[in-house]
Amino acid sequence: MLHPVEEGEREAAVPVDVEEYYRRYGPMVLRRCRNLLKREELAVDAMQDTFVQVLRHREKLEGTAPSSLLYRIATNVCLNRIRTQRRHPEDVDDELLDRIAALDDSEPRVLARNLIDRLFARDPVSTREIALLHLVDGLTLEEVAGEVGLSVSGVRKRLRPLKDRLAGLAEV
Repeated sequence: MLHPVEEGEREAAVPVDVEEYYRRYGPMVLRRCRNLLKREELAVDAMQDTFVQVLRHREKLEGTAPSSLLYRIATNVCLNRIRTQRRHPEDVDDELLDRIAALDDSEPRVLARNLIDRLFARDPVSTREIALLHLVDGLTLEEVAGEVGLSVSGVRKRLRPLKDRLAGLAEV
């Protein structure tokens, strides 16, 4: 089992081979993440985060029976994501955004532009930038906050009314 190496044992301990664990246990970790998160893209991210955790702490770990630790780390990563999602739901109506982005004809493009203009009509230009960084470019709230020079709560405060208006426009 992977477990912390005691101080006196550090010289004799060989760090775990994270690359080998990734090849060998990656599918198991991904299955666990899929089972908990129910969405492929979230599961893949969580699997990567699981191995990042192992990579960060590989010098402190000893590699006997790693599957149980990887399973536990994956479970914790997924549960933390679920908790965060419940506390701070960030999903906007992705289907509506996808439909707008997929429009090819000139008339639908004009309609889409009008919809976007209506959506941002009451907001400063910086709010449009925040929305694009987060919703289109996929940056986290923390990354957006760093880009635009606001706090995370400031970014969230700017996005909240947009999400409400977007939901209202989707009903129309």
